[in-house]
Amino acid sequence: MLPWKRMLRPLAALLLTATVVILPTASATATAATEAAATSGWNNYSCKPSTAHPRPVVLVHGTFANSVDNWLALAPYLVNRGYCVYSLDYGQLPGVPLFNGLGPIDKSAEQLQVFVDKVLAATGSAKADLVGHSQGGMMPRYYLKFLGGAAKVNALVGIAPDNHGTTLNGLSNLLAYFPGAEDLLSTATPALADQIAGSAFLTKLNAGGDTVAGVHYTVIATKYDEVVTPYRSQFLTGSDVHNVLLQDLCAVDLSEHAAIGLLDRIAFHEVANALDPAHATATTCLSVLG
Repeated sequence: MLPWKRMLRPLAALLLTATVVILPTASATATAATEAAATSGWNNYSCKPSTAHPRPVVLVHGTFANSVDNWLALAPYLVNRGYCVYSLDYGQLPGVPLFNGLGPIDKSAEQLQVFVDKVLAATGSAKADLVGHSQGGMMPRYYLKFLGGAAKVNALVGIAPDNHGTTLNGLSNLLAYFPGAEDLLSTATPALADQIAGSAFLTKLNAGGDTVAGVHYTVIATKYDEVVTPYRSQFLTGSDVHNVLLQDLCAVDLSEHAAIGLLDRIAFHEVANALDPAHATATTCLSVLG
C-alpha cells in the first residue's frame, strides 16, 4: 500500500478501530454508565421544573461520546442546583457501540428534535434549554434553524462547539492532496466530514448568519483547544450572543477540548449563569468553590 493511503485510515477511523478492541467490555461499560446516570438524578421523567428553574435542560454530547459519559460531572452539577436534566444519544453507526455522534449531522438534528419534544411533553414545559459539548454545541443550531427548534428552545449553550468547523490544526487541509480521502471520511464517519471547515453542511448552516431570532446563545471556549481550531472559530456573531473565553475568567485554567466539557468547574459555572442569567454571579478561579 502506498504511504499516503496508509495515512487515510487514521484520519477517518482511528477511534472506530479502537472500538473493536474494547467490544468485549463495551456492554458492561454501557450498563455501568447507565446505572451511574440513574443514581445521579438525571433523565428522570417524573421531574417537574420548578418556578426557579422552569425549563428542562437537554444535554447534547459530542463526537465519539455518549449520553452518559460526556455528562458524569455536569449533569449532577445541574441536578444539584434544581434543574430537570436530560441527555440523549444520537448519530449512532451500525455495529459501533458506546461511541456516538458519528452519523450525518442533519439526521442527528432530527433525533434531537424528537428528543426535545419527548422532554417537553414529559415536563409540561413550553421550552427547553440546550447545553452541548463540541459537535453537541453546534448540531442543535441546525435544529433551531431548519427544524422548527427556535420555537421550543430558550437558550443554547455551546461548550467548545465547532460552529464554523475545524482544521484539526491543519490536518484537514491535507485532504485535497489525497484522492479519495474525503469520500472515505463521508463513508466511514459522516459527522467528521460535516465538521471540516468549509464543508457543505457548515456552509448551509452558517449561510445568512449564525443565529436565529428568539434564542439566547452562549459559547464557552478555551484557548488550549486542540480539536476545534482555531479556537476563535467557535464564537458566534449575532445580537443575542455571549462569547466566553475561559482564560479571560481564570488565566490559570489549562483545560483543553475534552476537559472543558467533562470536568471544568469554571465552564460549569458559566453554564449555570447562561441558564439563569437573572441570578448570574461572577465567574472567577474561585468559582469552583461554589
